[in-house]
Amino acid sequence: MARKSDKEDYASIKGELLMFPKNNSRADGLRRLASLIEPLKGSAIGKVIDERVGEFKKNGTKPINEIFKELCFCILTANFSAEKAIKMQLEINNGFLFMPEHELAEKLRSLGHRYPNSRAKYIVEARRDIPHLEALLKNVSDERLLREWLVRNIKGLGYKEASHFLRNIGFMNVAIIDRHILSILTEHGLIEKPKRLSRLKYLEIENLFGDLARMVNLSLGELDLYLWYIRTGKVLK
Repeated sequence: MARKSDKEDYASIKGELLMFPKNNSRADGLRRLASLIEPLKGSAIGKVIDERVGEFKKNGTKPINEIFKELCFCILTANFSAEKAIKMQLEINNGFLFMPEHELAEKLRSLGHRYPNSRAKYIVEARRDIPHLEALLKNVSDERLLREWLVRNIKGLGYKEASHFLRNIGFMNVAIIDRHILSILTEHGLIEKPKRLSRLKYLEIENLFGDLARMVNLSLGELDLYLWYIRTGKVLK
């Protein structure tokens, strides 16, 4: 029997999501989400996700300037499309390291970013912290402590963006709680979608994320990739 294509797998998952009632107990919601994730772990999608995780861990061993470019990507993703930010990262590349603020803003504007001026300002200001960031990444292994430093010291990074950056350089035990993750958790009765994602609410949802990660024996970073796939049909970074 021929194996289903990735597109057919995704269509099947979407069909299963529609069959699930939205008002579940938390335990039921966790079990049902787990039942969607488990079959994917041994599939072609699971292999893609494993490869992506390997790329993230390799990113963390690169020189600090390469790591900084990943930080810039995450600054760009705030209230913006990750897919478009990936294209901008590839286009600008080393420009993140040396372009004057006005040139970087103009480049981001020409590439279609919604907030070219503020993002250019944040990136240029963040350059001053490259030596400090390098020292922290070499000497601090606690993801939560690293995230707190990033949120407090790098303008343009909230908990979501800081978690995204850390995951993309191989720190797999922080959750990236974006609108796709909030939507899928809401649909399964696990949370009420918050109007504003405060620090305490973020950490509360991250703890719930941890419960699901333990059920399916995945890190938070891996779980994010599976849920993103279930929600969007894509595996990005």
